[in-house]
Amino acid sequence: MTGVSPVTVPPIVVLDEIDSTNAEARRRAEAGAVEPLWLVGLRQTAGRGRRGRAWETGEGNLAATLLFRTERPPAEAAQVSFVAALAVADLLARYVPSHLISLKWPNDPLLGGLKVSGILVESGASPFGGLWLAVGIGVNLKRKPIDAERPATAIATYLEAPPSPQEAAEVLAEAFERWLRTWDILGFRAIADAWTARAHGLGEPCVARLGHETVEGVAEALDADGALRLRLADGSVRRITAGDVFFGGA
Repeated sequence: MTGVSPVTVPPIVVLDEIDSTNAEARRRAEAGAVEPLWLVGLRQTAGRGRRGRAWETGEGNLAATLLFRTERPPAEAAQVSFVAALAVADLLARYVPSHLISLKWPNDPLLGGLKVSGILVESGASPFGGLWLAVGIGVNLKRKPIDAERPATAIATYLEAPPSPQEAAEVLAEAFERWLRTWDILGFRAIADAWTARAHGLGEPCVARLGHETVEGVAEALDADGALRLRLADGSVRRITAGDVFFGGA
């Protein structure tokens, strides 16, 4: 195919056991790591999710973190979570029918309407200027968590022989690099449009839990910066920039 240059994927480092791939990424970043790389843990002993929740990886599942440096300001750099969600969607589409895949705001990939992946983005000041970003991605390949906070599923529910963590990491890394290139060249609007095409629950009533506040409304659309536009009962619009959103009890 003409006009499309090949994707260069950062090195993938596979670790037999690690406390957390995000924690290892932080250690490497603070020690002065410069080049981007993927860290894959075949066994995680202290995986973490959003808001400090535990994230159970489980044997045969994927636990991966991309570490890289960016010159983007923090608010803009945070949009990488949407890039990650699209990359996970592409990974899932390699193995299961596309109509089963959707994305729930802010960054929950779903399979058959159930949570199949978790994304955790962490950052800090790089010794070389700009920010280091650690984009942690967990995907249930072989089995769903035993004590999941919410209903969950795994690729193995739909596929007798799910991919190994190493294979899945390679597919994910390539998909991530393509979406990262799209973000760099076309801007976040292209990412938001692609995310919206797979969005779960837009146009439906939902409940947004925002720390000490709960807001109800209809999920309308993504704003230009990735915030969720929530149409309230009085007709006003509330921009949701952080929190958990639930649709129909899910």
